Amino acid sequence: MSVLPWCVAAWLFCAGVYGIVTSRNYIHLVGCLSVCQSATYVLLLSVGFRWNAVAPIFHDVPPGTPAVDPVVHALVLTDIVIGATVTALLLAIIIQMNRRSGTLDPQRLRPMRPNR
Repeated sequence: MSVLPWCVAAWLFCAGVYGIVTSRNYIHLVGCLSVCQSATYVLLLSVGFRWNAVAPIFHDVPPGTPAVDPVVHALVLTDIVIGATVTALLLAIIIQMNRRSGTLDPQRLRPMRPNR
């Protein structure tokens, strides 16, 4: 088992968290959140990877041949779909926030007041 994918996942996660902490724009914040989530893709794929393994299609493969874990790949695909949905929802909220307040800077936003 190689340590490289784990190091890449940790580096991506740390780079995304650094971007989230230092962000002064909500669109940049959502982009950094997507970078953090891509670290989970790398981590999950490294867990399911096996050296000298075949695809999990066992039509012409003799029994006992090592295969890559298909469940992990299904989890990554599910993670990608959920990540794209969350990113789209956050960007839609940011567009509405920009229309109402005129800014994307978290420091310049005023607290919401109830309509009376």
